[in-house]
Amino acid sequence: MAYNQILPDDTGSEHIIEIKDLCKSFDGTKVLKNITFYIRNNEFITLLGPSGCGKSTTLRIIAGFETADSGIVNFEGKDLKSVPANKRNINTVFQRYALFPHLNVFDNVAFGLKIKKVNKKEIEQRVNKALETVGLDNYGERYIDQLSGGQMQRVAIARAIVNRPRILLLDEPLGALDLKMRKEMQIELKEMQRELGITFVYVTHDQEEALTMSDTIIVMKDGIIQQIGTPIDIYNEPKNAYVADFIGESNIVAGTMKKDNEVVLSSGITFKCVDPLFPEFTEGIANLVDVVIRPEDFYVDEEAEGRINGTVESLVFKGVHYEMIVKSDDGIEWLVQNVDPSAVGSRVGLYVDPDDIQIMRRSELSPEFGSFGIKHQAAEENSEAKEAKSNSIGENVVEEADIKKDEDAEESAEVEKED
Repeated sequence: MAYNQILPDDTGSEHIIEIKDLCKSFDGTKVLKNITFYIRNNEFITLLGPSGCGKSTTLRIIAGFETADSGIVNFEGKDLKSVPANKRNINTVFQRYALFPHLNVFDNVAFGLKIKKVNKKEIEQRVNKALETVGLDNYGERYIDQLSGGQMQRVAIARAIVNRPRILLLDEPLGALDLKMRKEMQIELKEMQRELGITFVYVTHDQEEALTMSDTIIVMKDGIIQQIGTPIDIYNEPKNAYVADFIGESNIVAGTMKKDNEVVLSSGITFKCVDPLFPEFTEGIANLVDVVIRPEDFYVDEEAEGRINGTVESLVFKGVHYEMIVKSDDGIEWLVQNVDPSAVGSRVGLYVDPDDIQIMRRSELSPEFGSFGIKHQAAEENSEAKEAKSNSIGENVVEEADIKKDEDAEESAEVEKED
């Protein structure tokens, strides 16, 4: 069904959700600051950022658990602000699974359908299909305390998808699982989304989860969207130092550009790159830029002119590669990943291919001189703590609402059980 869209999109895709100039405050502290984005139909989109960046608040506003101070939230072209949470064709999977321990798996999944008075035959068909989709087709008679963490997660997802929502919201659903189970569930969730053909909106602070599963990633910081793009774009073409540092590990240092395709590091070493001057730059003048080099893109060789020459200060075995810190002769520490180790104290020369150098505009998010993200991250942690404190006020409100909702639901379940 076609409907008017308020946000432009060069691809011509249909937008299922459109958010424009969204603002939200808790106790006088702004946690969302005029954010604008759209979600395409049948897309797997991830809101990514540290604790307190506003990603979960955004999700709760879409779900109807929070009310925005201002801004537009449209669902298929219609304003959602006046639509209560239980009337939206949107379901949510939380990190706390909120499963009923006194009901078996089948009845947990069927609970919403029974509340809607769906006939028994259709309930059985839809529940069995949902359990089959999440790989639990023989678990209907088991109780929740007989399941592993991963199986409980699947039950929570089955309970959400059995209602056939247009959008499934997932708020850090893998946070309680161990590393191996998280990696398995990442692949399963993406396959599940393709099979179901519905839109997934996923919230996480885990960069690997976002890169593995997403069609589109929205990187957030302090209630502001820093960048929107595909996983490849976000990783290879970060818009600023914050995104480059948050998505994977990066060496970010100051540099200058006087002409296209050539950058001079602060140490005076010149490297070829594939980036032209930014439109606002003047050719022939030393225009300040941030230079980003990923640790895995360095070649480690002997010292030579035109290379970053330095001393290996530390060496750590990471399984698939070695991680080294090389302190160059100008005092900058470089993070380097290589399959071949160089002994601590040895002298090396680093160089990189032109297409592995990313040039960015300098900004207030740029790290201090001589760091590859460590000082930048320290400052970020202070900001996260401040935002997380303010955001917790809103989380407490939602938790109280969830508890009340669970109590009402359990009461209804008991009534049905007696009937």
